[in-house]
Amino acid sequence: MRKIKRKRKTQNKKRQTARNEDFIMKPSVDWCFKELMRNPKTRKGFIAVLLQVKPEEIDETILLENELPKEAEEEKQGILDVHVCLADGVQIDIEMQVFYVEYWDERLLFYLSKMYAGQIKAGESYRILKKCIQVSVLNFERFPDDDFCYRTVHFWDEMAGKKYTDKLEIQILELPKLQKKASGPEDVMEWMRFFRGQNKEELKEVAKGNEYLEGAYEDLVKMSLDEKKRLQYEAREKAILDYRSNMEGAEKRGFQRGVKRGITQGIERGMTQGEQSTLIRLYRKNRLTLEEAAEEAKMTVEEFRKLAELEEHSME
Repeated sequence: MRKIKRKRKTQNKKRQTARNEDFIMKPSVDWCFKELMRNPKTRKGFIAVLLQVKPEEIDETILLENELPKEAEEEKQGILDVHVCLADGVQIDIEMQVFYVEYWDERLLFYLSKMYAGQIKAGESYRILKKCIQVSVLNFERFPDDDFCYRTVHFWDEMAGKKYTDKLEIQILELPKLQKKASGPEDVMEWMRFFRGQNKEELKEVAKGNEYLEGAYEDLVKMSLDEKKRLQYEAREKAILDYRSNMEGAEKRGFQRGVKRGITQGIERGMTQGEQSTLIRLYRKNRLTLEEAAEEAKMTVEEFRKLAELEEHSME
């Protein structure tokens, strides 16, 4: 009996050791991403690709303390950033964003403007203002209607048909689009594939042949073996999963309430739930226009459109 217990204990220990050896942190978890960017060589390699210059052309990348105001709630929502200053004064704020937050575009512009304005104090000349770049690495799709996994955004002069200024720039990298037929610069996509990596084998394969990515992979392995860092990583990963689960639950409850409210509105106007569903089916099959279906349901066009959308979501 004792021999059996010892054997089981040994087998469990071996399995645990194997799991520990296979474990590696995922760069798409924002805490891990930020830790990787602490290495000057990794920063230099990634920034060189974003600026489309050779790494040797970047003299220095200084990691700054986050001077922009950050709320604790934002960190819960998957926003941790890396603020870098280049030798020529150009400032770059790089963030790994785990999932979409409300007013994402407005928030992006606000922090870019804050970074730009924060370079000078009252009485100083505007002449000293340097270029500021906001880089958002997204673990969600922000622009689902196209295949561009990487885009650069500038101020544009519509009348002249040219760039108005290069002082403010936004770069957006959408990691999930790599699963599709994504288009973008190959060197940028190589880094994106690394950030998207899910296991040791995949990360090692992507890094092969690129000295900057190979260095980042070695850092990942070391970090993953560090018990203290692993606990920090797992706590962050759990917080992200909990937040996502709570948001999905709230969204589902919201859809259910919306469907119920839409059905109630129709019934109050003399229609049964079955009649509403029939009108929605006819509208979807293009046998009724939106206006005709809304009129039959005794609703406004906007009310009927929302009811149709809510019913579609409730079926997913």
